[in-house]
Amino acid sequence: MTNFAGTALRLCIMALALVVAGCAQTTTVEQANGAFYDPYENGNRSVHSFNLGVDKFLFRPASKGYVSIIPDPMVTSFNSFAENISLPGQAVDYLLQGKPKETAITLYRFLINSTVGFAGLADPATDFKVPQVDTDFGETLHVWGVGEGPYLELPLYGPSTTRDAVGVVVNLFTNPLDFAPTRPIDNLGLYTEVVRRMGDRGRFSDTVDSILYESADSYAQARLIYLQNRRFELAGDDEDAYLGLYADPYSDPYSDASDPYEDPYAE
Repeated sequence: MTNFAGTALRLCIMALALVVAGCAQTTTVEQANGAFYDPYENGNRSVHSFNLGVDKFLFRPASKGYVSIIPDPMVTSFNSFAENISLPGQAVDYLLQGKPKETAITLYRFLINSTVGFAGLADPATDFKVPQVDTDFGETLHVWGVGEGPYLELPLYGPSTTRDAVGVVVNLFTNPLDFAPTRPIDNLGLYTEVVRRMGDRGRFSDTVDSILYESADSYAQARLIYLQNRRFELAGDDEDAYLGLYADPYSDPYSDASDPYEDPYAE
């Protein structure tokens, strides 16, 4: 385990160095007009086709069956459980971002929901007016000044960027509940995240289907929605900075559409 952890840490450091170098080259372009930097589009489209196949024949029917069989309150409880066990990792990210207040809030939510909330199956922290939290190592890199880099579509995972892809890998190791390479049965965080995604996929099936199966170009549509939402999310409360950086937050360089969910290739 020690050797594996050391190797994984070295790989993460190497990946971080690569993403910092690669993303630095595109930051100026991104800030100039908010355009999408997608030099790997051909490869990304191949991965997108693979992901569509997995979704169509496996994930979509499984998710729809899941939400039709499992009562909605239980789906909500499972989602809350998945969110709760991700909180220690989020606390690490907030600490790395230099946000002690958010770190304390995250740990407080984890404490309340893990005890009063029956290991996170309930969310009493929200009832107690404890603020919601949501961060990841991709945001940590953003805070450190790393640009988003080229757009990527990851197998099984979906839309991402070079920066966020590194964040996905690093977050596997920053939360001890998420990944256990020597004992797969202990990968509680990984399994619960799959269940959470199934719940979301089943609940919002119509919307997701419209993007993936009713768009003239589902790849371009998914890319547009992901990048615009992610950029807005990382802008946080600084809306003026976001609007200044991306003059029209819902503008697509390939379309004049003003609706982020409108198909930019529709006639």
